[in-house]
Amino acid sequence: MYQRSDHGFGSASGTAALSIDQAIAPIFGRRTPPLLDRFHGRFADLDLVPDLGARIGSREWYRGLATLGALCAAAIALSPGFDRPIPGAATPAFNEAQWDHARAQSIAPLAWGGDTGRRMAATDAVVPLTETPERPSIDLSATIGQGDGFARVLERAGVGKPEAARVAQLVGGAMSPDDIAAGTRMDITLGRRPNRNVARPLDNLEFRARFDLKLQVERVDGALRLTRIPIAVDNTPLRIQGRVGGSLYRSARAAGAPAKAIETYLRAIATKFPVTSVGGDASFDLIIERRRAETGEVEIGQLLYAGLDQGKRKARLLKWTTDGQVQWYEASGVGERKGMMIAPVHGHQSSGFGMRRHPILGYSRMHKGQDYGAPYGAPIYAVTDGVVAFAGRNGGYGNFVKIQHTAGLATGYGHMSRIVARSGTRVRQGQVIGYVGSTGLSTGPHLHYELYKNGVAINPRSVSYTTTAQLTGGELQRFKARLATLLAVKPAAAEARAEKAPEPPKQIATR
Repeated sequence: MYQRSDHGFGSASGTAALSIDQAIAPIFGRRTPPLLDRFHGRFADLDLVPDLGARIGSREWYRGLATLGALCAAAIALSPGFDRPIPGAATPAFNEAQWDHARAQSIAPLAWGGDTGRRMAATDAVVPLTETPERPSIDLSATIGQGDGFARVLERAGVGKPEAARVAQLVGGAMSPDDIAAGTRMDITLGRRPNRNVARPLDNLEFRARFDLKLQVERVDGALRLTRIPIAVDNTPLRIQGRVGGSLYRSARAAGAPAKAIETYLRAIATKFPVTSVGGDASFDLIIERRRAETGEVEIGQLLYAGLDQGKRKARLLKWTTDGQVQWYEASGVGERKGMMIAPVHGHQSSGFGMRRHPILGYSRMHKGQDYGAPYGAPIYAVTDGVVAFAGRNGGYGNFVKIQHTAGLATGYGHMSRIVARSGTRVRQGQVIGYVGSTGLSTGPHLHYELYKNGVAINPRSVSYTTTAQLTGGELQRFKARLATLLAVKPAAAEARAEKAPEPPKQIATR
């Protein structure tokens, strides 16, 4: 027991700490009993629980060891034993319904979700509201789907039908709502409504109408107002140059060229010489359409220029559109060279050019073309580019098509079951112009094919020619001016200009 002098509880500290003799004295009166006083005086310095880690082997250590043994023996003697269980009531296990109820009211990981559908019932402390309050405004987003209507999207978002029509009318003043690309996201803010029986009014609408234009419709003084927000766009093309090395494709990709542009580049270069013959020391040059908005978005377009420098062999090709056809032209204005005529139908030759006995008329006469045996309904192709000069019924030829080509050449296709081409239209090599049949003087389904030179039928097997497009006059000047503009673009020009901060766009309000 603690005495007055233990742990600083002496008289000098002024603390009223009591020793055991002072605490027991009031129980027996003002004076301690003689027997207890003698016991206290004899065993005052007796320590029954000494530290067994100190003074090992002394009398005090053995006395402490004896005390420990006595306490352990008393605990063992009073224990009920290990072979007899202590009786007690156990809580019965939950059944499935009780477990669902308990789990619905417990704290669980969010990943488990709420799959029970149960919730805690309201207590008496819950007072039902006479009317649920509404949020003053709702912010949401809507996306225009493929073939979706602009006003219909607003109606699904909660805008009233008359107001949605009004917004579509305002947007129509800036651009046609049908021209808004599918997937365009619209940020919508709906305001407070007077009651629950009417739709919420539109407070604000923002969306990216085009790459260079953002539209905003907001409510000002109770009326809707459209604001055009132009977006500054840098149209500088992207020019990529590099060394071919081990692989032209991989080197161009490593230089930053898109895969689609490289595929177009390889096809363009292949019109001049085989790509497999390009050496590792050659250098490539690509110029690609590129648009970069001030907001950071980038659009990569088509390949405009394809260049390759391989010492003595060089290619400088520019994509150019003439007469509605897009093809690659050399720097001198010479276009693509068209190769050999293709077969007009997939079939076998059954009769050639020259004198023969007619299978129906029964006498010999000049056969001015070639016959190709093919199944009924097989497609017939234009052997090369040209303009359809005739398409219709033509005596013994049956359904007949005649195509006028360059250099005084023309081709004819007879005995068709059905004609696809129309007179006066331009057709390209490989385009379907009709289908195999047996109309006119014919004994079975086949194609009668003729080739004319300056209006005279000649042997189709005797002609093997190529056609070349050539720009002249004002179109050639425009072509060279465009080429010079593109070649003036430096490889880092697009990035340098994009880093310049554009001026803030002007806003034009329309009521």
